[in-house]
Amino acid sequence: MELPLDHFRLIGVSPSATSEEILRAFQLRLDKTPDDGFTYEVLTQRSELLRLTADLLTDPESRREYENLLLNGKSGLEFSSNREVAGLILLWESGSPKEAFKITRKALQPPQTPALGSSREADLTLLASLTARDSAIHEQKLRSYSNAADFLHEGIQLLQRMGKLGDIRKELEEDLAALLPYRILDLLSRDLSDQESHKKGLSMLENLIIKRGGLEGNNKSEYKDYLNQQEFEAFFQQIRPFLNVQEQIDLFLELQKRGSLEAGFLAFLSLTAIGFSRRKPEKLFEARRILKKLNLSGLDSMPLVGCLDLLLADINQASARFSSSSDENLRDWLNNYPGNKLEAICIFCKNWLENDVLVGYRDIDSKEVDLDSWFEDREIQEFIEKLEKKSNKIAIRSNLQNQQTEKESTTKTTEDLDNILGSIDERRLPWPGGIKQGYEKVETKEIEFNEEYFKKKPIEFYNFLIEKIAELKFSFGEFLKDKEIINQSPYLIYIYAFLILFAFGIGIGFLRNNFKKSIQDESIAEKPLIAKDKNQKLSEEDIIQEIKKSPTNQLKSTPEKFTKIIPSELKELNTASPSLEDISNLINGWLLGKSNYLAGRGEINLSKIVNNGLIARTIEERQNDINKGIFKEINSQIRKIDLESQSSSRIVVLVELDYLERIVKNSGEFVNETSLTPLKVKYILGFSNKSWKLVDFVSGL
Repeated sequence: MELPLDHFRLIGVSPSATSEEILRAFQLRLDKTPDDGFTYEVLTQRSELLRLTADLLTDPESRREYENLLLNGKSGLEFSSNREVAGLILLWESGSPKEAFKITRKALQPPQTPALGSSREADLTLLASLTARDSAIHEQKLRSYSNAADFLHEGIQLLQRMGKLGDIRKELEEDLAALLPYRILDLLSRDLSDQESHKKGLSMLENLIIKRGGLEGNNKSEYKDYLNQQEFEAFFQQIRPFLNVQEQIDLFLELQKRGSLEAGFLAFLSLTAIGFSRRKPEKLFEARRILKKLNLSGLDSMPLVGCLDLLLADINQASARFSSSSDENLRDWLNNYPGNKLEAICIFCKNWLENDVLVGYRDIDSKEVDLDSWFEDREIQEFIEKLEKKSNKIAIRSNLQNQQTEKESTTKTTEDLDNILGSIDERRLPWPGGIKQGYEKVETKEIEFNEEYFKKKPIEFYNFLIEKIAELKFSFGEFLKDKEIINQSPYLIYIYAFLILFAFGIGIGFLRNNFKKSIQDESIAEKPLIAKDKNQKLSEEDIIQEIKKSPTNQLKSTPEKFTKIIPSELKELNTASPSLEDISNLINGWLLGKSNYLAGRGEINLSKIVNNGLIARTIEERQNDINKGIFKEINSQIRKIDLESQSSSRIVVLVELDYLERIVKNSGEFVNETSLTPLKVKYILGFSNKSWKLVDFVSGL
């Protein structure tokens, strides 16, 4: 057998070494015999080969002849069959473990396999394991981790086939396991043109995490303290920038299915990243769905969900999320922010996107976030517009169902629609300065009632009823489509038709009574106002006039007569088509009642004109103020009110207010003051239980 070895390398000296240096190296090699378990026979042959080499190189004539052979191109040394293993050991010791492993592995392959149980087989097997490990170490130093793993893997397979050296094989397996993170890094960091290596690295990464028991590392490793949690987290942070955002989404969703909560949170961040960077708002809904289902200990998800609501132009909901945060420092920062609260939420969202969301992806360029460009994007505007229309369709179906059952309210709260639409909120209000008025107005197919009908002469009332009958036919047809009654028994259709006609008959009577009442009200309204004496109670209109008379800078107290009258004297707004004056009176009642309550004057009793959700939010706001030892003095009056849209179950008005708010400690110490003139607010009213109620509002439009 010829080995890629010369006498100088065999004994471990340079070609220019003197005889004294050669003899010294020879003695050192004899004294440093490998103690890895080789047989006495092969170690004796090794010593003999070293002696022959020393004799040749210390004899001037023999050395001169050998050097001439090297100059003429001779390379390698020939070894007899009984000295091949000793020669391979010397080749390994000379610093060529890879060459020694390849030749040793070939010598163990059939038909060259030595006799089973012979000392030659034992020595070759041991040498193969040692050279495999040293080859892996050599490649690892060169950062060729994949090649290093290949050597270890081949060495393990060879030992398994030979059925020997179980302890050494286990050590090789531990080395291979410890090398896995480096192999993954090697494969994933290669040029993107090498797709096979990238896919292989991605598969190995997923298998590694699954074997560890998720990102949390819940499974104990069979390899002692191999890759503890701290080491793994450092490795994973180094790996992520080599993966694109979609690869990370797929990985984290798969790990979440296997029970990893941390993977679920990273999936939420990745979906948010792809949704924002690629202008895919539907991904934000998916991200929000995942976050809501997570139960991570110590995670305050409210501000994160609030950021998603903000990106989806749901400003009011975003504000409510931030107000519900369990982080007291965050709430204090928002409440004490010198500017508008919306501005503070935008700053928080911008920093969150830049520092936590849009980092760690190969295909996302982390740069300064521009929220204006997001809201000005046409695709984003069209998507939110579709949400508006879809929400209205849901509301129409709900109204038709409520006409049949008379058990549910026609106005759906945000939480109801969240269940229907899969976490899609009803209110998709425009972003100020970003989303334009092009989709602020929402189309609706609901039956509309106009107060002008009630002001027409009796001769025209018949025409009004004819139109309502046509609309009722349409509603009944839509009801049949929604309920899929056509596929059922025809008798059910007759029953439903009878119920509709019966309900319509009752409705005609109701309309007629209201018609008479409206005429009476109109005649009364034309009469001059009569001065009231001191004992007479003030009407809502009088209250409004008093509010307008009071200066905006006088906030220390609200007149006691207002405080007493508002909770008890507010009446339900039953008119099918209320006027702007009616709506203005209702809003003023809300503003005054809320102001009294937040100032600590009595309880809030506005259930006749305000939705329970708004009342609950106001109570929560007051409770937060109590916990902080403060109260709010608010003075607001309506400057202007415009009707934006009106249907039978929903009214939207735009209002301009003179608004002044002071925050005062219970001790009387002044804290902060906010003055907005004008403050633009959008108010939404819904028709529920035969009366109009304030459902929601959005400030800062």
